[in-house]
Amino acid sequence: MQILRKVTELRTWSRDQRSNGKIVGLVPTMGALHAGHASLIRAAAASCGTVAVSIFVNPTQFGPNEDYARYPRSFEADCALASANGAHIIFAPAVDEFYPAGSATFVEVEGLSNRLDGLSRPGHFRGVATVVTKLLIAAEPDRAFFGQKDAAQVSVLRRMVTDLRIGSEIAVCPIVREPDGLALSSRNAYLNAAERAQALVLSRAVRKVESLFAAGERDSAALIAAARDTFMSEPPNEVPVRIDYIELVDWSTLDPLETAAPGALFAVAAYVGPTRLIDNTILD
Repeated sequence: MQILRKVTELRTWSRDQRSNGKIVGLVPTMGALHAGHASLIRAAAASCGTVAVSIFVNPTQFGPNEDYARYPRSFEADCALASANGAHIIFAPAVDEFYPAGSATFVEVEGLSNRLDGLSRPGHFRGVATVVTKLLIAAEPDRAFFGQKDAAQVSVLRRMVTDLRIGSEIAVCPIVREPDGLALSSRNAYLNAAERAQALVLSRAVRKVESLFAAGERDSAALIAAARDTFMSEPPNEVPVRIDYIELVDWSTLDPLETAAPGALFAVAAYVGPTRLIDNTILD
């Protein structure tokens, strides 16, 4: 499997693929790949003629007190997983390839970027929108694949490609979970055994809201209160769990909803010890 380091190399590769009649799929990642990423790569391979996986820990989406320096990096294992699941190339640029000295251009989706994770992490979605724009310009993919776990990010990127008239489709794949329900995340690697057990409260809150909605509950305040009660009813534990947000919103706008309806996004974020985790569901 080829490993490309330069934007010009990726663009040349992509254009060669399309000139040969192939559909190009892109799976953007920050590495530390797991089964959730593998599902994205398999989805891309199933619907596209050729697949590129990017591995780039993007510094501009981390805040000053966040975990850029210690973000897990496992490049050789990542390449093996990508290849085994259908990737044809890896794009792994250096930081200065994407952000040359003196870089002064960024992409920001106003409004959406300040909601949910964007409210908790100022500047985060500015960094995400910028790096994904750079990737889409470099790879010129027909489809770019993202996971539903990052649902707020999906909303930001859909708006971005619409507003900028970028020709790539944003394809969204379901959340992949551990057998006990924990949503897969590269940050799960930070959890010790006690924290890992406590982290299950996020998926329990999600399941509680799903069950209430299925039973006919449509009042957003009641659904949010039930999720909050799920956190509060956890037995005392030495691992602190701190709620960041619990929201029920329109998935397109991320605006809060007073009444839940099919297609609404229920999303939760919480700190388990020092590690921030997210989970969500699309109500149906």
